[in-house]
Amino acid sequence: MTRRQTILSGSVFEERIGYARAVVDGDRVHVSGTTGFDYADMTISEDVVEQAEQCLRNIGAALKEAGCSFADVVRVRYLLPRREDFEPCWPALRACFGEVRPAATMLVCGLADPRMKIEIEVYARRGSGAGALPLIG
Repeated sequence: MTRRQTILSGSVFEERIGYARAVVDGDRVHVSGTTGFDYADMTISEDVVEQAEQCLRNIGAALKEAGCSFADVVRVRYLLPRREDFEPCWPALRACFGEVRPAATMLVCGLADPRMKIEIEVYARRGSGAGALPLIG
């Protein structure tokens, strides 16, 4: 029987809404839609690129706790309220996913808070990557 593990980031949203930042189910890691909040002080930049970079730091921390890295990501989903905000984020996204080449989708939709300009969700499979890739620091 596969053991299920939940990973919490300390985001107030996890407690208020009732979800985990990530769930590990065997070798599969499901990372919830993650926004650009800095969970240490619950602040968020007004800049979409800075938000994307913070999303990736938050996701990277969850992946690390789950025993994997961006190299293990097999699927990524980008959610943005404004289509024109996506392209400025490409360099940050490529830094994490350019060598990995996960399946990807970008959707234009409303997000839970008007300050949020991007949300990123990933699925990873532990041990599937070619090795550790650098994390956004």
